[in-house]
Amino acid sequence: MKMLTPEIIRAMEEIVPTEADPVLLNAELPLRALHFPLGFPLEIATNSPAVLAAAQQSWGLFQPKFSCPPLILRIGVTGNAADSPDIPPAPICRIQKGLMSNIADANNFVISDLNAGFSFGWVTQETTESPLYLRYHILETAALCMVSTLRAAPLHAACVVPFGHGMLLCGDSGAGKSSLAFAGARAGWTFVCDDASYLPFDRTDRMVLGNCHQVRLRDSGVQLFPELEGRPVTPRATGKPSIEIPTADLPELLTAESAIVRSIIFLNRRDVETPGLFPYSRETALSWFNQFPMKTTGSYSDQMAAIGRLLNVEIFELRYTDLDWAIERLQTLALTGR
Repeated sequence: MKMLTPEIIRAMEEIVPTEADPVLLNAELPLRALHFPLGFPLEIATNSPAVLAAAQQSWGLFQPKFSCPPLILRIGVTGNAADSPDIPPAPICRIQKGLMSNIADANNFVISDLNAGFSFGWVTQETTESPLYLRYHILETAALCMVSTLRAAPLHAACVVPFGHGMLLCGDSGAGKSSLAFAGARAGWTFVCDDASYLPFDRTDRMVLGNCHQVRLRDSGVQLFPELEGRPVTPRATGKPSIEIPTADLPELLTAESAIVRSIIFLNRRDVETPGLFPYSRETALSWFNQFPMKTTGSYSDQMAAIGRLLNVEIFELRYTDLDWAIERLQTLALTGR
């Protein structure tokens, strides 16, 4: 690859459609990087050092864990459109069969062939100047959707390990998964992830993978954790703002990229008359987990088989209103099994 002078970089970042190539089919994306989100290989091609820098922020701490062909992500950067906002709106995601579109506007989008493990997209240079947006809405969305189709079953669950006992914290959006996981980590639990866990297809030991290198909490998290005041906030895919905290900024936290699950906990902090830990139906849990695999992709049977293996553990509902009480109750479960 030729030496990238500032002039060449500026020229690359000012790619525009031409009469000879109106769809940018032949646009050069000469910059390359290999990353390992959740341990799976991902090859990135781009024309922008800012994209590579954002990818490094997202995945630079992950080490290779799995031997499989790399997923492909191609992201081009164009010059700014005349009417382009500083930060685009949150993209709208649509999926049909194995194809996914994630479109913010005409100049900022990513398209993925989930069955083939290939994604491509374009963003403006202004978007690259908002790395939190670029990472969350473009890079991570494409990469993790490919991972969760071809490599692992996705779970909308936090994962923590109090006293060596791997737990999944489950529940719908707003159930308190991230806040309980973060509070538990501050109390000495090992932190694996805050609300997205992944079950590799080729494991039978209920090993869950997660991004232990960051915590993302809603902006209301500062009410529970005042030390987060002043952290940058970015809109999430649902439009709910979030605060991102690299766990490297919190060296007192214990972290791990994976854990073996021994218990599944469904969180309930609404309409609680009597706090407690109660048995939870395996059939109800299976129905809830069944929301996340994509039925129209070729790996659906692999995803459901992985989830079926996962559910061969004890499953509970934790009813609580007080965060400290919830931490103590789950610590008792980890230590005593009940």
